[in-house]
Amino acid sequence: MVSRYVRELIARRIAGDIVWSKDIGKSLKKWRELFNILQIDLAKAMNVSPSVISDYEKGRRIPGAKFIRRFVDALLKIDEERGWIVVRNLAKAMNIANPAIVDMREFDKPVNIDALLRSVKGILLSTRVFLRPIYGYTVLDSIEAIESLSGSEFFQIMGMTTQRALIFTHVTTGRSPMVAVRVSPLKPAVVVIHGTRKVDPLAIRLAERENIAFILSLHNTVGELINGLLSL
Repeated sequence: MVSRYVRELIARRIAGDIVWSKDIGKSLKKWRELFNILQIDLAKAMNVSPSVISDYEKGRRIPGAKFIRRFVDALLKIDEERGWIVVRNLAKAMNIANPAIVDMREFDKPVNIDALLRSVKGILLSTRVFLRPIYGYTVLDSIEAIESLSGSEFFQIMGMTTQRALIFTHVTTGRSPMVAVRVSPLKPAVVVIHGTRKVDPLAIRLAERENIAFILSLHNTVGELINGLLSL
């Protein structure tokens, strides 16, 4: 099983490599061959004729964003049917299979604090007015994160932007996550804690000192929390 966030990160990197390439057709062919997929099988997954794939790879057609997305989705769909052989290797090579990360997502458009509060069934504990847009979130297992994340890996959990919500699960009082955020050189826009009903006042003070919105999620389970986030 490959998590949704790993799949999304791999997809974005493949699409970015294709778009950034000086020869998009050769890049399309490279990725198809890296996934060990024949043109006829890729064409079937994309519901196009094999000649269409050939035209794009040979530069006779220039792909738009929609085609590239369909192309990458087809690669990943076929790899999933084969047991995620290529994606697992790519995740290891890119060092993105981090056990502390439960889920990660970048938004297509910014989300405000009210929408985030509804999705996490949250209570805003910090008193500062929060107007900054949120462009993504990372859900972390707080125990794994505190015990295993190095400084360089903390950059990884920030995804594409620091204007995001860091959501810590399996929290006892909220102090440890906020201490970790406090000493980090990168600060998220929002910290959400889940798994407790008793919050350490120090955690709230640290959030306010760092000008971070601090939210307590009241969802009963991590699964409910993630399902709520998917509504954003």
